[in-house]
Amino acid sequence: MATADLADVYRDYIDCLNRQDWDRLGRFVDEGVRHNARQFGLPGYRKMLEQDFEQIPDLRFEIDIIVVDAPHVAVRLWFEVTPIGAFLGLPVNGRTVSFSENAIYAYRGGKIREVWSVIDKAAIEAQLG
Repeated sequence: MATADLADVYRDYIDCLNRQDWDRLGRFVDEGVRHNARQFGLPGYRKMLEQDFEQIPDLRFEIDIIVVDAPHVAVRLWFEVTPIGAFLGLPVNGRTVSFSENAIYAYRGGKIREVWSVIDKAAIEAQLG
């Protein structure tokens, strides 16, 4: 897949997440997807995302930086959200917090096969004081 095409596919994936269009998720994510070296499979990956939206009702994925070197996509995602309870073990409890997530996606056959991601938890801790 060409670099420009892969960038468009990734943007469509983010749109799918933001719409919570779970029936289309398999169009972007491989059945055997792994996340941070854990075997999730598509059903587990979907469940993880659904739980994220339950915990953070105003969740919206915003692409801040995207770099594509096929078959990989590296992004810095930006979030300004209001989790309803504890988030990442932190007592956010309805306060609005801003943070980034750095992620690398490996594609195979036009779908996400592997994801490595790190959330900037220190930024959230600083906001909570």
